[in-house]
Amino acid sequence: MSTNEIDMPDIIQLLPEAVANQIAAGEVVQRPASAVKELMENAIDADATIIQLVVKDAGKTLIQVSDNGKGMSDSDARMSFERHATSKIKKIDDLFTVMTKGFRGEALSSIAAVAQVELRTKQKGATLGTAIHIEGSKVKSQQPEACAEGTSFMIKNLFFNVPARRYFLKSDSIELKHIIDEFQRIVLTHAEIEFSMHHNGAEIYSLPKTTIRQRIIHLFGARYNERLVPVEEFTDIVQVTGFIGKPDSAKKTRGEQFFFVNHRFIRNSYLHHAVMTAFQELIPQGSFPFYVLFLEIDPAQIDINIHPTKTEIKFQDERSVYAILHAAVRRAIGKFSLSPSLDFEQETAIYNGPARANQEVRIPQVKVNPEYNPFESKPTRENPINAWFRERENAQSWKDVLEIKNQVPASTDLIQTQLDWNQDETDIQPYQLHRKYILFQNNAGLAVVDQQRAHQRVLFEKYLRQIQQGKGLSQRLLFEEVAELLPADMAILQQHIQELTVLGFEFGPVKGDQIQVLGVPADAVTSNAQQVIESFVELLKNEASTSEYPPHEQVAWAMARSFSIKHGQMLTLPEMKELIKQLYQCEMPFVLNQQKNTIYNISLLQLEQHFRL
Repeated sequence: MSTNEIDMPDIIQLLPEAVANQIAAGEVVQRPASAVKELMENAIDADATIIQLVVKDAGKTLIQVSDNGKGMSDSDARMSFERHATSKIKKIDDLFTVMTKGFRGEALSSIAAVAQVELRTKQKGATLGTAIHIEGSKVKSQQPEACAEGTSFMIKNLFFNVPARRYFLKSDSIELKHIIDEFQRIVLTHAEIEFSMHHNGAEIYSLPKTTIRQRIIHLFGARYNERLVPVEEFTDIVQVTGFIGKPDSAKKTRGEQFFFVNHRFIRNSYLHHAVMTAFQELIPQGSFPFYVLFLEIDPAQIDINIHPTKTEIKFQDERSVYAILHAAVRRAIGKFSLSPSLDFEQETAIYNGPARANQEVRIPQVKVNPEYNPFESKPTRENPINAWFRERENAQSWKDVLEIKNQVPASTDLIQTQLDWNQDETDIQPYQLHRKYILFQNNAGLAVVDQQRAHQRVLFEKYLRQIQQGKGLSQRLLFEEVAELLPADMAILQQHIQELTVLGFEFGPVKGDQIQVLGVPADAVTSNAQQVIESFVELLKNEASTSEYPPHEQVAWAMARSFSIKHGQMLTLPEMKELIKQLYQCEMPFVLNQQKNTIYNISLLQLEQHFRL
């Protein structure tokens, strides 16, 4: 029987326009920051010289972008909300030469599909403009209206008709941080435009028309004026300009690394690697240098249409771009003497400085052992490992154990087991290895404790209890201090004021980008309020962006990392004993988090099997 004879209903059908628009909106408008990016880029493409951003409740309630650009006609204003409506692409070849921001005609239709949108626009010289009101892709009204020249978009109640999407938005502080990130990426590459930003009625940024260097300083603070090093490299393949930060300004968290290709912000791990290798051996491991780098390249040599957000780019000759970028950064580092220099005119191994007056010149003497026989066999020394096994019941053998610890091959299994520790802590004889590990004997064999991870675990559980119980110790500052933070950092700090107060911070009023600090936690290694707050916010930013822990646990982790013992810190015997004791009193002493162990056990059986002849 053929399929034509079977009475089966057709199941493939076209999606309703509203549903199709909402699906498309999911690719372009992922959160309020996505809408901010698209609207601000449209304003730039309209040749605006003044752009204003106003957001309320981190963009969930209101996003308004106003500009003094060239505006739109009545028909263009209506057509701009249709899918794939664009003024920038007329034929396929235009995709390979486009230099504007938005060009695929998806932004406004996607935003209108999931929000209530009001558009007011007027062309220069026109008597009246036009006003359009759209909800969920449906045009509610369009009428002439007296308005300012340029364009103003108001996005109200984002995701009002997609409650599931709205539910999965993060807290206001995190969503505001994403908006500020997008704002920074746009304003950095357009210093010739005046920008401003307000959130819940408070001014966050007011940026006049200026140079790139001054724009960086206005965004990140006056202290960056001393940190910036210019980068310039001009080749036939690519032109590289911008600024890098001095090595001593590198931070433990990402967020201040910016690549722009033809004035468009991009992410590219390959090019980031080029910069990181240029800074190799100049910054601590795990740190990230500041950079704002602009690459100008023939549009035909790149493909920017590979991702809906247009933040990823393909280069035809990526290896050459990598090499040129790496060389440009290295040259900037060397030119401004940021890396150690070598004097090849002087051999320091044999130079003893200028001779003093009347100093006797001594002829070097060469000593030779006439009894030396290179073919003579030498007596072999007893393997210290075997010696230790022979004397392992002797308490004095601890030194030998510790000395051979680093000689154990990396392939040795270091399994984690619950330690059977029934000893009195006064009987423990810990030893600190390379100011990083604490070693001690237990009933299972040899225990190796990572001192930094162990202390972080201790402090995390301590701070978590304090947050839950509402109790924390504070040390009052002798004189009130004022901490100055970037707007994004201040938003993060204010989001966690309650938890921080419980943990021992005492704050006064917030005035713009400044906050009064009256006290810091008793565990703080320094009473310098600016340093404590900056360090804590840096760690909290990293927690918020990389972990799925609830906010109060993120605060506890950030505090623990900020105030914990670090690798390289010398500990006394009582301090090591106390740390071990506190670790074993934790609810989860054997792991830090994310499967990072605090303790490794090497059993006697493992050692004996490994070294058995």
